[in-house]
Amino acid sequence: VQLQASGGGLVQAGDSLRLSCAASRRIYSSNLMGWFRQAPGAEREFVAIIRWGIGNTYYADSVKGRFTISSDKAENTVYLQMNSLKPEDTAVYYCAMDTSDYSQHASDWDYWGQGTLVTVSS
Repeated sequence: VQLQASGGGLVQAGDSLRLSCAASRRIYSSNLMGWFRQAPGAEREFVAIIRWGIGNTYYADSVKGRFTISSDKAENTVYLQMNSLKPEDTAVYYCAMDTSDYSQHASDWDYWGQGTLVTVSS
């Protein structure tokens, strides 16, 4: 499976961005799609996850209320709407697919996109 992420860029604090991630094949209802991020010198961390079939969503505390993960099943695409961006949101954002059980640990996920850089200036 190939995942193609896009939508990153340079914005100011308080601005919004929407990231997209398109899968190369149909995303099955049993799959989970997620967004993770990695800041310089830091480990890759969970941001948001969506259960593809039933649509349940999960968020890291640091982004809850500001970010929204959503899906377009017809296009096999997952989105991350990011509002009220803060400088601490600066990172490379990765989309990922998990074909097994729910996990917030990046090492448990099966497929990864190439990453898209989000830079938030103060």
